[in-house]
Amino acid sequence: MNGWLTEGYDYEPAYRGQVRKGTIVDRDERGLIVDLGLKRDGLVPQSDLANLDQEVLAELKAGQEVTVRVMSVTGSDSEHLLSLSQVQQEHEWDKAEALLNSGDIWEGQVVGFNKGGLLVRFGQIQAFVPNSHLVEIASAKAPGTQRHQAVLQSYVGRTSTFKVINVERDRNRLVLSERLAQEEKREQRMDHLLDELQEGDVRRGVVRRLTNFGVFVDVGGADGLIHTSELAWHLVRHPSEVVKVGDEIEVYVLRLDPERKRISLSLKKLQPDPWETVHEDYQINQLVAGTVASVKEFGAFVTLKTGIQGLIHVSELADPAPAHPQEVVRVGQEVVARILSIDPARQRVGLSLKQVSPEESELWLTEQKEVEEIASVGA
Repeated sequence: MNGWLTEGYDYEPAYRGQVRKGTIVDRDERGLIVDLGLKRDGLVPQSDLANLDQEVLAELKAGQEVTVRVMSVTGSDSEHLLSLSQVQQEHEWDKAEALLNSGDIWEGQVVGFNKGGLLVRFGQIQAFVPNSHLVEIASAKAPGTQRHQAVLQSYVGRTSTFKVINVERDRNRLVLSERLAQEEKREQRMDHLLDELQEGDVRRGVVRRLTNFGVFVDVGGADGLIHTSELAWHLVRHPSEVVKVGDEIEVYVLRLDPERKRISLSLKKLQPDPWETVHEDYQINQLVAGTVASVKEFGAFVTLKTGIQGLIHVSELADPAPAHPQEVVRVGQEVVARILSIDPARQRVGLSLKQVSPEESELWLTEQKEVEEIASVGA
């Protein structure tokens, strides 16, 4: 705290703009009396002291050595006019430039805002954080809207971490970024996690974000991704069918990629593998319902209720066989098919659509609906 107070130079005689050391003699209603080693003492006025942080002011006491800037040299009847705050401000600009060069993260308090961003106190310097460099502003609408104002207001009084991204001392301009600081912190935590985790580990995490392709889960300060295909053994069209933001879940560490800084996770690895019980769930000639997951030239893959996929070869789609499976089925279509073969070792189930008559399909669906209604009433 006192480093900037004790740094300086001892030039003779005193002249305006000079930075030199002195010793505090007393403090009265006018300000701080400082012995400069000259015939006359110097005075740091109350107006200058008012610019200092309260912590710095509390440390000022008689006998303490300080560094001051000479603001004016007076005649024999009064003290030289001095400034402590300007020396502190120069020290703070030096600190800001050091942070810019090092890329280190700095912690500070938000004291206000305008439509362009936040105002942060950096000692005596007022730093600025543009909207584009705020973590929470992405959820707000355009500047000036009530939502935008509310987000900015919520920052005031809060202490956060920032990175210095621009220092222009001559223009009194200091620009910070909260977003870059958060990204660096998460990258540091990611490096730590990649060193700590092992493939096959089971971790507890919190769902942070859903996308069309998967779920981002915080597993200890950094995010891992559960791809949609790893959410369940059954077909998942969108992650919202399985989880929601804020859920606490257990995840399986599937793959670690230190070079690309990626953690791949799985939910279905923690669920029973349906292929292990396929003969308990299905039999040859049984009718089953499923959803068409994909359509290829040679046939259509259908996801069954337990999550396994069966193949309806193009020759089993219709009689006569279509030129292309898309003439009969489409992705997302619900179908009733007959099981022709089961091969757990190769994880294959052969299905037929043409061997199920419309009457059989309708009757089977009606019976299944009745079973579900009875089970629902029982539950």
